[in-house]
Amino acid sequence: MLEIWMIYVIISIIALVLEIFIPTLFCINFAFAGIVTAIVSVFWGTFYPLLWLFLILSCVSVVFIKPILQKLLKKETNADFNSQYMGKVVKTIDVVSTDKGAVTVYDERWEARVKEGCEDIPADCDVKIIGNDSLVLYVERV
Repeated sequence: MLEIWMIYVIISIIALVLEIFIPTLFCINFAFAGIVTAIVSVFWGTFYPLLWLFLILSCVSVVFIKPILQKLLKKETNADFNSQYMGKVVKTIDVVSTDKGAVTVYDERWEARVKEGCEDIPADCDVKIIGNDSLVLYVERV
């Protein structure tokens, strides 16, 4: 028969696997809450108080830990992006406008846009990467 702590360890493992396949920093909170609850359940094995502990820890970690992790990961991602792509001259593969377009970077297709007020850039033109918003690159004509 499963012990209570085993249930929370299983919940944590499932949450970690889900976080690997759906990287939203949401499931990691349940993994954290499950591990802490599993440790507490070794010393205090009543089901309903442990369930409340798991739920409270999950909510607290979503409110407090997730924003901290997002800030840390965003800094690392932007630093990597800025050092690798900013200022790089690439080719357009579609017409680039304020709402659609694409460029090729290291033989990979990336969504691209021009800033508001800039004219559209035709396909097969050289452009320079001037910024990004997640996976969308902002470019200007060279």
